[in-house]
Amino acid sequence: MHFVVVGVGYTGKRVCNLLPGDRVYLVNRSELNENLQKLPNQTVDLDSSSHEALTLPAPCTVLYTVPPESHENARLENFLRNLGSEVQRIVYLSTTGVYGDRGGAVVTEKYAPKPTTDRAKYRRAAEERLLEWGSEKSAEIMVLRVPGIYGPDRLGVSRLAAKDAVISEVDANPGNRIHVDDLAACCIAAMTLDVPTGIYNVGDGDYRSSTWFAKTVARLADMSAPREIARDEALRTFSSRRLSFLAESRRIDVSKMRDTLGCVPRYRDAEDGIRASL
Repeated sequence: MHFVVVGVGYTGKRVCNLLPGDRVYLVNRSELNENLQKLPNQTVDLDSSSHEALTLPAPCTVLYTVPPESHENARLENFLRNLGSEVQRIVYLSTTGVYGDRGGAVVTEKYAPKPTTDRAKYRRAAEERLLEWGSEKSAEIMVLRVPGIYGPDRLGVSRLAAKDAVISEVDANPGNRIHVDDLAACCIAAMTLDVPTGIYNVGDGDYRSSTWFAKTVARLADMSAPREIARDEALRTFSSRRLSFLAESRRIDVSKMRDTLGCVPRYRDAEDGIRASL
């Protein structure tokens, strides 16, 4: 089996470093950095329908990390148009945002998606298209629904340095997140192990809020703690993107990730993950 990583970004790079170098192949939208140039790769304009040069090894498992840009998701359609029997499994990185607002309830994979934001609706549309394509082509589809990703250089340090306020702890929603190294391990398991296909929530199971996270980063990085504001002030001053996270509250259940996918996060305590990332 060969392994194809489509979209070699923050998560994709870490997955590549865990795969056997003689069987990993990269597809990216721009030139790759020097650390990955030794691996077979090609640069592809996923926004173009012309993919005559796209060739993949056979047989292969694909990890697709490229974010959708619309409901139609031309990038994904252009990619799928060129695939054949060489692809036996596609692992797709989606978002836990497809569940929408659940009033802080614990959410399993059995919950029907109710996306409210555009980015979550686009991801849900991509999930449905992949499941449809897999049925047509007799290919296996794995969907990993991913919460907020953190890790080195993804701790919000610049926001702390800019003195951005955070919502008060009493008004904050539960947090859902995963360290990038734990996410990479989940991707490897989904790509390489003989595990059932389907949809998997991934996360660390540590539901402490984004406010707790920011304050903990500040403390461990020896920075000033962020100013906390009430929800009413946040509604007046936060960007629309930050407000969209305040509008949704849920706790993502990751039992299936542990019991079926066989992935136990190394950083179940997010404070340990923050410390390692610093």
